[in-house]
Order: sequence, then structure tokens, then C-alpha cells
Amino acid sequence: MKLEAEHADGQTVHSYGLGWVIVNGEKITHSLVLMPQAVRHDWQCRQFADLTAEHFAQLSEFDAELVIFGSGKRIQFPPAAWLAPLIRKRIGLETMDTGAACRTYNILAGEGRNVLLALVIEPE
Repeated sequence: MKLEAEHADGQTVHSYGLGWVIVNGEKITHSLVLMPQAVRHDWQCRQFADLTAEHFAQLSEFDAELVIFGSGKRIQFPPAAWLAPLIRKRIGLETMDTGAACRTYNILAGEGRNVLLALVIEPE
């Protein structure tokens, strides 16, 4: 699906599909963490089942007010105990499938919100 951002001063998801996303013109085929200004790196997981508490502890190290977690092709919720580092830092987390997460991130980033996108990009 192709997306059009209202406000394109930072990193946005331009489109996505099964096994990929395009961020600022670059096709990415692996899981990633993304923030509007400057943060973009690999998130070491190929599918939801690969995730551990450490993956969510990593997310708490970013200066974000909200994490949008794209759990893959379908919505899957992490165990509540894994969210403790985020809760301690008062960082919210919303879980959705990867497509919905991309759309939500673009809207919030376009509003200038301090949002972090954590995407599980499952291979085709």
C-alpha cells in the first residue's frame, strides 16, 4: 500500500507490503526501529516469535513519548512483563499489525509527535 505523508520533514513510511517497507525512498526488508528525526536501525528479529523482553528494553532507551509496535502480518501482543522498562519511563505502547502501525506512525510523526515505530517485517 502506498502512503502519502502530510508533513515530510523527517523519516516517513512511503509504502509497505508483505516482507518490506519503503522509508524515505529506501526499500527495507528487515525489522527496524524508526523515529522521525535521525533514528533508524535494525531490530534483530525476523518474526514475532523471535522477540524477547530485551527487544522492548531496547525501545525504552529512546527518547519517545509513544512506541507504535507493528507486530507483523497480524496483531500479536507482547507479554505484559516485557513492557516494564517502557512503563517505568512512562512511555506508552500501542500494538497493531505492521500496516496499521505504518499508517499511525506517519500521522503522529506528521503532527510533530515524539513517536517511535518498532516494526516486525516478516519475510515473504
